[in-house]
Amino acid sequence: MRAATPASNGKGKSQSQVQVIARAAAILRALEQQATGLSLGQIAQRVGLARSTVQRIVAALEAEKFLIAASPNGRVRLGPTILRLATSARTDFVAVARPFLVQLSTELRETVDLAAIKKDHLVFIDQVPGSQRLRAVSAVGESFPLHCTANGKAYLAELDDAAIARLIGTSYERRTQRTITRLDELLRDLKSVRKNGIAIDREEHTRGICAAGVVTRDPLGNAVAISVPVPAQRFYEHQRHIATRLRATRDALERHVVAAAA
Repeated sequence: MRAATPASNGKGKSQSQVQVIARAAAILRALEQQATGLSLGQIAQRVGLARSTVQRIVAALEAEKFLIAASPNGRVRLGPTILRLATSARTDFVAVARPFLVQLSTELRETVDLAAIKKDHLVFIDQVPGSQRLRAVSAVGESFPLHCTANGKAYLAELDDAAIARLIGTSYERRTQRTITRLDELLRDLKSVRKNGIAIDREEHTRGICAAGVVTRDPLGNAVAISVPVPAQRFYEHQRHIATRLRATRDALERHVVAAAA
């Protein structure tokens, strides 16, 4: 049998380390949205690994507080370290995205919003107010539904039909006369979003306010949405230009994030 050389040993060790990291990441993803945690057996089933392998990796993650005990019988959930890192990454992403939002707002003279997705609703995490005297504004930290907002529909368009029904159900609150209130109608609208790459709120959330929205991802893979809310009397006249500049802003931001990570 041929003896392994130091170089091949090093390569094998490197591949093994990468594999461990990939497996740890898979375990962390399996625990997303699991407030009550999962057992080792449940995790093993979801990630396709032996229970003994899962147990070793979970123990290492617990030692660093990436995971913590969720119950006395061995269930675990995401811990304070991973949550703190996620908060830090989101804060950093807001800072990275802001110059792009400012430039878009300057070009359009309209308000530009950045929102994070929180289960079945979205939360505004940044906003650049427009320079028009009549403009749409909301408060950072305010939450909005997904079914009747441009940024919400941009996110929903990334999901398949079954996932949308599981997330927000099949009937929705009517906010205005234009609000889509049934799943079949919403799915028809989302077909257009998937085709054009942009979602439109046609006075569906607030009477007199329209918006265009797109979705992107932060460096951790979390969905975030950029939207431009505009009073209806201006929106319909400038809708095409708003959509073009919004897509260009999203593309430029994504290129910047990729380049920064390289």
